[in-house]
Amino acid sequence: MKRFLIAVGLVLLFTPAVFGGEQSILARVTVYWASGGGGSDRWTRRHICSTGAHLQPGHCAVDPRRIPYGSKVTLPDGALLAVDTGSAVVSRKAARRSGRTALERSALVIDRFFETKQQALSWANRNPYFMFVRVLPPDFRTPSFSRPQKVMQAASSNPRQQPTPTPPQVVRVPRRDMRDRPKSRMYMP
Repeated sequence: MKRFLIAVGLVLLFTPAVFGGEQSILARVTVYWASGGGGSDRWTRRHICSTGAHLQPGHCAVDPRRIPYGSKVTLPDGALLAVDTGSAVVSRKAARRSGRTALERSALVIDRFFETKQQALSWANRNPYFMFVRVLPPDFRTPSFSRPQKVMQAASSNPRQQPTPTPPQVVRVPRRDMRDRPKSRMYMP
């Protein structure tokens, strides 16, 4: 029994984490662009990514074993869609080379896509190398804690017209001041 528990523990230890929900992770965010130079290859210049999608601003390259394709990666300044990968992203080359601590050297690499080299380098100079990002997997649905909507109005005589929900009623409460407070009563024995 003891050996069985140790074996199960080792298997769980070395199994990659599967996203069950939203996660916040440390990432080394790099940039690449489509207009040539050291930040692009022949596929990127033609706006073709590894999944076959057409690259556009707002896309990023990730390690698909850690962050599934179609995931929403939220940076402090906006959200990206994970659609591409690359050998330097998978090997975490940028994190291993520029990380100062063990945590930074073990961070994931996310490569953000830009149209031009100028846009890419401008963004890279304004932002830190390492940042915490939120990752939402493609099948994750945020829980809705909103109030239930009002009942739809009765259908009109026109069957093609869609019923519209009634807007919620806003109740305005007047502000209170000191004169509206309850009067205290002092009882003297």
